[in-house]
Amino acid sequence: MQRRQLVALSIAALAMPRALFAQSKRVYRIGVLDDAVESALSALWPHFRNRLRELVLKDGNDVAYEARYASGATERLPTLAAELVALKPDLIVVVSTPATLALAKATTTIPIVFNGIGDPLSSGIVSSLARPGGNLTGTSIRSSEVGVKLLDLLLEIAPRAKRLAYLSDVKNKSAQATFEKIKENAARVAAKVLFLDARRRSNLERSLETLRRERVQGLIVGAGAVLVEHREPIVQFAAQNRLPVVYGRRDYMEIGGLLAYGAGGSADYARTADYAYRILRGGKPADLPVEQSTKLNLLLNLKTARALGIKIPDSIRLRADEVIE
Repeated sequence: MQRRQLVALSIAALAMPRALFAQSKRVYRIGVLDDAVESALSALWPHFRNRLRELVLKDGNDVAYEARYASGATERLPTLAAELVALKPDLIVVVSTPATLALAKATTTIPIVFNGIGDPLSSGIVSSLARPGGNLTGTSIRSSEVGVKLLDLLLEIAPRAKRLAYLSDVKNKSAQATFEKIKENAARVAAKVLFLDARRRSNLERSLETLRRERVQGLIVGAGAVLVEHREPIVQFAAQNRLPVVYGRRDYMEIGGLLAYGAGGSADYARTADYAYRILRGGKPADLPVEQSTKLNLLLNLKTARALGIKIPDSIRLRADEVIE
């Protein structure tokens, strides 16, 4: 009997360190706020989660997520932001300017990491790119500059177009700033630009009808993720109306989009995970500079160009990072 007790005690003693380690293992809680539908970025979020899990596992920890999706209903963002803040996560990751602004109003203490949003300085999200100065930091793109580049590309493939449109989220401050830049530059070649909304299917349907009625000759589709769920009707409309369209992200190219230019992708989401890890390890958002994406890709679909009867200039062919034949 004593021998059995001794063996049992020995086994318990050997198991104790492992049990104590399991009890001390930390689970980081990450909130996610997105103004699009869950499926819009379903191919990209795994790159963030995989990279962050890879990093925290080195420390013997793990990650749990709590996500909220506005599905284009931007008026719901303040409520969804408040719900996430009430859960008191270790940090919150966000992917759009409207969602970031909603979170900035909801908390000044929980760290917020934004991914690829446009012009956070002009939107008032941070006070400085070098030293954000608050509880927010992350990665961004120069959306206004990209918007002007999209206009330039559109005019290269449709040089006679004078009636243009920019399809985006009209409530998004970054999109508003981008539209102003596009309109300003279009005026230099005597072209006019309409600003049309596509946050929800009903908004998109009205906007497509406006494109028909106004006989728009060229279209720019913004990079906002909230538009991605509508990519099929947008690309179909372009094909049916033989309309030259330049897109702000590559998602449209996979279903027959003509031309795309912009940032975004798996590398950007992995980079955002690096920011999150630094904060989880004690870094302060106020001291982490906002990183601006410098890798912008130009994608061309020659098959779609032939179907639309659009001649692509050699200047675009030679610059394209990826060509779909």
